[in-house]
Amino acid sequence: MSSQDVQRPICIIGLGLIGGSLLRDLAGYNHDVFGYNHSTSAARTAVKQGFDVNDDLPAVLNRAEVEEALIVIAVPMTAVGSVLDAIQEHAPSCGITDVVSVKTPVRQQVCDRGMEDRYVGGHPMAGTSKSGWDHSQTGLFRRAAWGITYDYAAECEASGGKIPKKWIETFTDVVRMTQMVHAEAVPIRVANHDAAVARISHLPHVFAETLAMVGDNGGILAQSLAAGSFKDATRVAGTRPDLVQQMCETNAPALVEALDEALELLHDAREKLAAPEPSIAELTDAGYRAHTRIDARSGARKESVSPVKISSRPVLRLHPGGPKWVAQLRQTESLGGRIEIF
Repeated sequence: MSSQDVQRPICIIGLGLIGGSLLRDLAGYNHDVFGYNHSTSAARTAVKQGFDVNDDLPAVLNRAEVEEALIVIAVPMTAVGSVLDAIQEHAPSCGITDVVSVKTPVRQQVCDRGMEDRYVGGHPMAGTSKSGWDHSQTGLFRRAAWGITYDYAAECEASGGKIPKKWIETFTDVVRMTQMVHAEAVPIRVANHDAAVARISHLPHVFAETLAMVGDNGGILAQSLAAGSFKDATRVAGTRPDLVQQMCETNAPALVEALDEALELLHDAREKLAAPEPSIAELTDAGYRAHTRIDARSGARKESVSPVKISSRPVLRLHPGGPKWVAQLRQTESLGGRIEIF
């Protein structure tokens, strides 16, 4: 363990695709990590594979409290409240983060329980259409953006209050945890996060479901001809429906705004295709330019011959708790940049 790593154990509650992949990466890094899974069979499988996993939530949280672990909540949105209640009872002093894809309802539940002074929200922009421990994998987060919220620090600063040292330590460890799994920590406030993911994560799910239905309605011939572009565009329609529902429904206001914008573009394209001289030149040109900008921003152009793909996100080397550090987070957020802690 180096001075740049998390200096305490990490306890992961929920070992599906994201939580399980995080546990695998941290264990592979030889970090002290243990976890809980509600599925007894999955927990037993993980134990047989050499991981420190238990299906007894109170026992796992009691251990986290004794060992002063950082707790990572990696359960579906519908289970967050009960997990927070269990943490409040069994691990009342542990720092908390999460990997849930919508941040506003999670933070609201945290605040409702008076736990905001030890909570730092998180969301790794990584995953597949599969779920569960059996589909977890090493290396899932490499070069992925990992949103990390700092609303509590911003609110303390705005009110003239002092940011508690314990919160700063939790924030620091969450950033360091992302560094350990080779992700890129992106500071972002809760509302901005939910507005952004509505556009680039949740709306694609709505489109994928719609495209899958339209393609399927074409019958056996359309199904037989479906190839690359259709399969790429509908990949996430293979995600468990209940998970998609939770993501989209809990972020409905932001998703509706993005959907309205998309529907306006689609309606315009429909009208121009129905004209005597059909044309979608405006849409294809604008879409191509938008894709080029996004692709360049990600730094992940497939034509790159370099074995190491350097992120194009600007980097802020941060000293949490230092002078004007919250202002630095705001500036980095405005640039879509990433932070590193040394």
